[in-house]
Amino acid sequence: MVAETIAFALFALVTVGSALGVVLMEDVWHSALLLGVALLSVAVHYVMLQAEFLAAMQILVYVGGVLILITFAVMLVRRGGVEADAPTDSQTDVDTEVDA
Repeated sequence: MVAETIAFALFALVTVGSALGVVLMEDVWHSALLLGVALLSVAVHYVMLQAEFLAAMQILVYVGGVLILITFAVMLVRRGGVEADAPTDSQTDVDTEVDA
């Protein structure tokens, strides 16, 4: 009984902490990873409630489907980093012509 309460409290802290991390993270990639942690810990709560089918559907549908979709969207939309922010030669030429 005490072990179940400790396990529930531990996974409740993991769920709440990762859910807060999803909202408060500035990087979208890390936010998506924390969403996966939150969804997996919810599946653990289902197992604790002896609802194994719901836990399996949580993992298959949400972690396996929605999180992979978010991951692909982040990878396809994300910019290349510093090189993408730096102006190219053609952009600087246009900027100098407009200023003149």
